[in-house]
Amino acid sequence: MGSNTTEAHPIIANRMKKAAKAGLKIIVIDPRKIDMLKVSHRHLQLNVGTDIALINAFIRVILTEGLYDTKFIDQVTIDFDKLKRQVEPFTPEYAAEITGVPAEDIVATARDYASSSGSMIAYTLGITEHHCGVNNVFDIANLALLTGNIGKPGTGIMPLRGQNNVQGAGDMGCLPNQLAGAMSLTNDEFRGRYEKEWNVTLNPIAGDTQTRTFDRIEMGDLKALYIIGENPLLADVHMNHTKTIFEKLDLLVVQDIFLTETAKFADVVLPARSWGEVEGTYTNTDRRIQRVRKAVEPHPNTKEDWEILCELADIMGYSMKYQNSEEIWNEVRRLAWEMYGGISYERLENEYSIHYPCPDENHPGTFIMHERFHQEEETKKAPFVPVDYTPPMEMPDEEFPFMLTTGRRYESYNTHTQTRHYASGVKIKQKEETVDIHPEDAKLLGITDGEIVQVRSRRGELQVKAKVTEQVVPGLVFMSFHWHETPTNVLTLNEYDPISGTAEYKACAVTIERLAN
Repeated sequence: MGSNTTEAHPIIANRMKKAAKAGLKIIVIDPRKIDMLKVSHRHLQLNVGTDIALINAFIRVILTEGLYDTKFIDQVTIDFDKLKRQVEPFTPEYAAEITGVPAEDIVATARDYASSSGSMIAYTLGITEHHCGVNNVFDIANLALLTGNIGKPGTGIMPLRGQNNVQGAGDMGCLPNQLAGAMSLTNDEFRGRYEKEWNVTLNPIAGDTQTRTFDRIEMGDLKALYIIGENPLLADVHMNHTKTIFEKLDLLVVQDIFLTETAKFADVVLPARSWGEVEGTYTNTDRRIQRVRKAVEPHPNTKEDWEILCELADIMGYSMKYQNSEEIWNEVRRLAWEMYGGISYERLENEYSIHYPCPDENHPGTFIMHERFHQEEETKKAPFVPVDYTPPMEMPDEEFPFMLTTGRRYESYNTHTQTRHYASGVKIKQKEETVDIHPEDAKLLGITDGEIVQVRSRRGELQVKAKVTEQVVPGLVFMSFHWHETPTNVLTLNEYDPISGTAEYKACAVTIERLAN
């Protein structure tokens, strides 16, 4: 669901394709005709932003036909009756009106998912980058809990991360509510470990999300911003608004490996090192920790990220005297031993990779999470979280008749920070941005394939080459956000999920016009 897997996660897509040849049944749920359809059993081409209506209909079919796992529900879940009440209105026919997916396909998919020996849901930003992204994720969890498709081989929920080591970054304290080691900041016992180790008192109140931080800059409450490895001027929604916010800052510091659009805007740029120039660990999407080793000698005027942070801490009066990345890792292992205590560099050298949690040296690592759900021992109950469907915040109308959804292109990586610097001899399939438009819409507008058109929203406008393709349905257009020459995020909507702060990248209304000349 919401995953253009072949273009955004090609290695995982290759595994899926291989499994499909061996009999895996793949069902693709996506507004576009993506490449994964070549190996899929069924395509549910839903309207953008209607995921909850579709999932609630799946749940209702499973309840109506008695396909749910009664023993699992009784043993490990709570609030089952609340879920039943919430999904009652979502008949396949009603969901079909909202989603555009035929009722018979909704029923068939619900049966396939619930009746197999094991079903997994893989999702990514097409689920989370909505104003209701957290509710989308809750409903996916509802579906998995309802059928017992979690905590055993061949099942589960697999959120495909947007970049490498996103999981590791969050686990090491880059989330506003966690300490390094994925330890809750608000937990007195966990926080006390760090306070004792660092000889400081830590604020127990969770920090701000990026969204809230930008709001505070806009209100004048925050005057300095330090950005590491991000390019928000190109990557964030409503680009013109982001630039206006940054102009309010007294100090903008950017730490990166290239002079990104955001770095060009900064007061201070601190040159870091790339993945091939550093030592450390990565954690991938299934909690697998691997070693990273220096492959090439770095430029002498750069430093590893941790070295820059340590030197700044020293200057600001707090001594951080780590000698190398292994020393930092061992501190995390010692403080968050439940998660990482048994994962030493020595073991990673010998075993290649280990899945956390791994509390001690004799532990093999945890390959499958939530296995406790299928054990007879008493366990903490998992709540169903019933959610209701809410449409996208901005729908097409007479003035802006098209729905724009955004995503990634295969060869480009985020804002081209790294992949724009191609080596000679590398063949690139797509060298510029396009707005992908259906042939029927192109014909009505008099637009030909390859023609430069103007795309305009309530927030901005740009000129881009049209690509006439049946990958999208009539009324839907698609663009990526990779090219600074065509900054798609001048168009996108600055509405956010109230829980996560994630922006609604995936749905906004635009109009497309031919240029006069």
